[in-house]
Amino acid sequence: MSFRVIPMNSRRRARWLFAGVTALAGTAVLTALTARSEEPASDSVGIIDGAAVAVTGPMRVEVVAGFPRTVLRSGSNVLIKSGTARLDLTGGGSISICGPAHFSVLKAGNQVTVALDSGTIHLAIEQGPAVTIYTPLLQIQPIAIGDGPQDALVGFDATGAMCVRAYRGAVRLEQQLTGQNIVVPQSADVLLVNGQLDGLRAGGERCSCDPQLTKYSRPPRLELVPPTQTSEDANSRPLGSGDVISPLPLDKPAEKEAPVYQFFIPPLIYNANAEVQPEVDTSKIVVVRRVRVRPTLIFQGRVEGELPVSSAPVSAAPTSPAPARPAPAKPIKPAAQANNATSMVDRVVHFVRKLWSRGVGELSR
Repeated sequence: MSFRVIPMNSRRRARWLFAGVTALAGTAVLTALTARSEEPASDSVGIIDGAAVAVTGPMRVEVVAGFPRTVLRSGSNVLIKSGTARLDLTGGGSISICGPAHFSVLKAGNQVTVALDSGTIHLAIEQGPAVTIYTPLLQIQPIAIGDGPQDALVGFDATGAMCVRAYRGAVRLEQQLTGQNIVVPQSADVLLVNGQLDGLRAGGERCSCDPQLTKYSRPPRLELVPPTQTSEDANSRPLGSGDVISPLPLDKPAEKEAPVYQFFIPPLIYNANAEVQPEVDTSKIVVVRRVRVRPTLIFQGRVEGELPVSSAPVSAAPTSPAPARPAPAKPIKPAAQANNATSMVDRVVHFVRKLWSRGVGELSR
């Protein structure tokens, strides 16, 4: 039995090849981990929640307390189809969106830019990033008074006019084409038509977006509950006092007295090779009507007490007695007819005897 000896040069080449592959794999893994760890901290804008939200572009999904949450990144494009949504910014603060709305977000350092195409947004920032809103013609930037919070509303109404309202703090409006700018003071509400600052007028609260309506409410979490014991021992469990609790009787649902109809239809037939499908034969459709027959009601009872005797009414004038009507003749029964015949014969015999006795007496005299 002979063994083949591997040359020394081949061993060295295999070692160098294995070392190179290992180094390349380690470098790739470290690069991926580094990029993944730096990605959320650099361009994460915030978490968005809503009933009808569509996000395109950079984003990721995280699981928080067992529920999936959508995290927007710089460059995300958001479409609110209907209802409301809420964007909780990473650095603090929130943006409420009332749909239908369409916007995109960008982030650079502590600066967040919102490009608003349609809809209404409500900013509420106490300590957070600096937010700037861009529309096709205007640049809008909330301004805090001292260290106070920033609370402003920006949106478009049904006619396309732009609404700007400063709840807390001021709002700076700048025309992107001409560079003209104005500052909307606190508690002011203005309306801009066609994005022109010259035609500025009172808004009249045309746009509205209540932040209380956009708060995120977690969906109900289903918990698995083990089935309860249904044995008699479990239902009649003794307490500390020695009393035994018996199971309560369950109320049976009331039976429906309305008739129940059932339709029995033959199965439908589909033939892929046939151009015209066969129709359903209506003569084979059976309708069954089920009703509940009510039982016959029988009332049983008795009348207690004596009935009051009603006295005959007394006539005011004397009246002549009414003539007695002859009693109707009753039909003679066969037995009565036989008795009558017997009595008739007796009478005839008695009469003959009487005549015979008289004749004999006269002859003796």
